[in-house]
Amino acid sequence: MAPREPSDTLVFVPAWNEGANLPAVLDELRTALAQADVLVVDDGSTDTTADVARGHGAEVLSFGENRGLREGIAAGYRFAHEHSYRFVGRVDADGQHPVEELTRLLDYVRGGECDVAVGSRFASGDGYEPFRYTSSASRRFGTALLRRALRPVLGRSFLDATSGMYAVNAKALPILAEPYGSGAPEVEALLRLRAAGLQVKEVPVHMRDRAGGESKLRGRKALQLVLTVTGTLLLYGIWHRRRGRR
Repeated sequence: MAPREPSDTLVFVPAWNEGANLPAVLDELRTALAQADVLVVDDGSTDTTADVARGHGAEVLSFGENRGLREGIAAGYRFAHEHSYRFVGRVDADGQHPVEELTRLLDYVRGGECDVAVGSRFASGDGYEPFRYTSSASRRFGTALLRRALRPVLGRSFLDATSGMYAVNAKALPILAEPYGSGAPEVEALLRLRAAGLQVKEVPVHMRDRAGGESKLRGRKALQLVLTVTGTLLLYGIWHRRRGRR
């Protein structure tokens, strides 16, 4: 078999104890994005996550201990930046993100329509009907507060600021690879991209139910996330000022 041509695209998957869910995610990536390289960022898992990832042909970057999602996200983008990938996708390890939707996001970025495409459960249009996802009262409350807090800073409405489905070009990599200081790394990422003047497009997508875990906006976590975002806005101001002094 002839060796595969080097790829200009990396898809990374942050994972912590996802050995049961990873096979389906990696098989789907291999089928729908066969030309992309795949990296699993193993966040100190104590199960078979790393072995499963290698067994399914993925590169593995393993932490010696659990560092949290914000470390996993930064490490994925940093790996892509250091290895000079032109395009990068990110999906979750729980099977929530259909790879055909990630392919659409990558098409937007490859076509030059934006620097970053974010998959949105709540945006509508192009065959994606409004209100296609039902949610609890606490989730609706948390989402509404989150949108209200972010709009003055982003200068625009953003419906799904905690989405983990991303496609980005090389210009975004050094920005997204910086360490995250808050518990809301996706929100912090949007703030950084806004400050850098990059074009971010929120794209309607379908997502599946989670294979495991629970939503960040469930019960009292709705309020906790809003408080976390408020702290993120403050940290963002500090981060932005420090970058301005470099």
